[in-house]
Amino acid sequence: MEQAGHAASRRQAMARLAISGLGGLALGGLGLTGFSHALLARSERLGAPEPFDWDSLVARAQDLAARPYVAPAEPTAMADDFDAFGALAYGQAEPLGQRIRLFPVARAIAPHPVGLHLLEGGSARRLIDTMGMFAHGGHSAAAGFRVLHAQEKGDWLAFLGASYFRAAGSQNQYGLSARAVAVDTGLAQAEEFPAFTEFWIEETGRDRVRIFALLDGPSVTGACSFDCGDGPDGVAQDVRLSLFVRRDIARLGVAPLTSMFWYDQRGQQGAGPAEPGRDWRPEIHDSDGLAIHAGNGERIWRPLENAPHARVTSFRADGVKGFGLLQRDRAFSHYQDDGAFYERRPSLWVEPGQDWGAGRVLLYEMPTQSETQDNIVAFWVGDEPARAGQRRDLAYRLRWTSAEPEASDQARCVDRFEGVGGKPGAPVETAARKYVFDFAGPVLAGKTRAAGIEAVTDVPQEAIAALSVYPLARPPGDANGAPQTWRVMIDVHTAAAPRPEMRLFLRQGAAALSETVIAMLRP
Repeated sequence: MEQAGHAASRRQAMARLAISGLGGLALGGLGLTGFSHALLARSERLGAPEPFDWDSLVARAQDLAARPYVAPAEPTAMADDFDAFGALAYGQAEPLGQRIRLFPVARAIAPHPVGLHLLEGGSARRLIDTMGMFAHGGHSAAAGFRVLHAQEKGDWLAFLGASYFRAAGSQNQYGLSARAVAVDTGLAQAEEFPAFTEFWIEETGRDRVRIFALLDGPSVTGACSFDCGDGPDGVAQDVRLSLFVRRDIARLGVAPLTSMFWYDQRGQQGAGPAEPGRDWRPEIHDSDGLAIHAGNGERIWRPLENAPHARVTSFRADGVKGFGLLQRDRAFSHYQDDGAFYERRPSLWVEPGQDWGAGRVLLYEMPTQSETQDNIVAFWVGDEPARAGQRRDLAYRLRWTSAEPEASDQARCVDRFEGVGGKPGAPVETAARKYVFDFAGPVLAGKTRAAGIEAVTDVPQEAIAALSVYPLARPPGDANGAPQTWRVMIDVHTAAAPRPEMRLFLRQGAAALSETVIAMLRP
C-alpha cells in the first residue's frame, strides 16, 4: 500500500512540493525557450536512432516475463533527502526534447533510475548523458520526469516512483495519483510494486504527449501506452496495457487510483474540538468519495473514511461503465488552506474502453493522522484469477477534472453530516446515531413535500429511530441557497443494524431520483 516503503516517501515528497508552492502553477516557468528540439536531437547526449513501435514493446514485455525477475540495482550516487532532491529537480536546467524535465534518483523517494528515450517519426534515441539537465549544474541519473505546459507556467503531468503518475487537472493543482497496476493490495501478504523501467516519450503537439513504458515486477511485466492531452476541462489520458503474468497473482488490480482522506466536515475521528493535536483546518482530503457507474445502470456514491483499521470494501461491478475517486467539495472556505488548495485537487475518473466482464471495484482504506500519507486505493479486479503465463490486454481513459465526470439526471450526494441521535434541544439518544445526507440536482428543482419523494434505505425498520426527507430551506436572500437540494435525516440504532453500512437513495414513485449512497455505520 501507499504507506509502505518508497511509495509513502514519494507521496510525502510530492505533497511537500505542492504545499511549499512548487506544485501545480509554480512548477516550471524556468526560461526554457530557445532550446531547439532539432538541436538537442543532434547533440551527443542522445544515442543513435533505433526503430520503435508498439508491437516491439509488447514483444519485449512478453520476453521479459519468460525470464526470472531481476531487481534493479541502486546507483551509488543519489540525493539523500527531500531538500537535495528538490535542489536538483527545480530551477534552471535544460529540458529533454522541448518540455520534458527530469526528476533525479533520491533515496527513499525514487531510488531506481529509469531509461529515457525521445521518440520521433518511429525512431527512438536513448538519453545517455544527463549533464546540464538538473538544476544548479547538478548531475544524477533520472528517476522520472514531468511535462511542462507549452506556456511554461508549470507542469501538468509527472511520472515518478514505481508505476505511479499524476496530472494537475483543470485547476493546475496536483492531488491524487494513478499507477499501471496494483498487485496484492489489501491482502495479508506484502503488496508488490511493479515499476516502469524505461520510457519512450513523443511530444505530439501543444500540451500533448504520448508516453510508452516498459513495466517489470516479480509477478507481472507489461507494455504501457499513455496518449495524454491537457485542455481547459483537465487532462485526458488514453491508456493501453498489455500485461504478462510471470507468476500467479492473488489480486491483480486494474486502473488503481491512490488518494488521501484525513477528515471532512464531520471532524477527525477520535479528535474532539479541544484536543491539543487537532489540526486547525476544517477539512483535509484529496478526494471525498468513490463514485461507481455500474454495468446495470446504478450510480453509487461511497463517501471516504479515515478507517479505524485497514479494510477492504467490495462493490459488484460486472461490465462497469466507470469509476473514480472524486473531490466534490470545491469551496475554499471548507478547507481554509491557501498553500495546499485542496478545493482545486482534481477528481480522477476511469472509463473502460471495452467490456471488462465480471468483476468488482475494491476500495482499500487505512487509518492516517497525516496529510502526507496516502491511505485510499480504488481499483477494479476481474473474477478470473491471474495465472502465470496469461496475457491481459486492457484499454481505458483517465480523466483528471474538477467537474463531475459524468452527466446524469440523477441527484448527487453533495454533503453529509453525522452526530448523536435525537431532536435539537431534546435529550440525546445515546443509543442512536444521526446521519444526514444532502442531495442536489436539477431533477429536484421545484419539487415540494407534496411530490411524494421518499428516502429508500436497506436499514431494517426496527433499527431506524427516526427518518425524514424534505427540501432544504435556506434564509431569504441567502446567496448560497439551494432550491434543488433535499435533505435526508436518519437516526439509526447501529447495534440493531445487520451490517456495518447502509444504502440510501431518493425515489419518486418507481423512479430513482438520486444516486445510491453507501455509508459506513459507526458503532
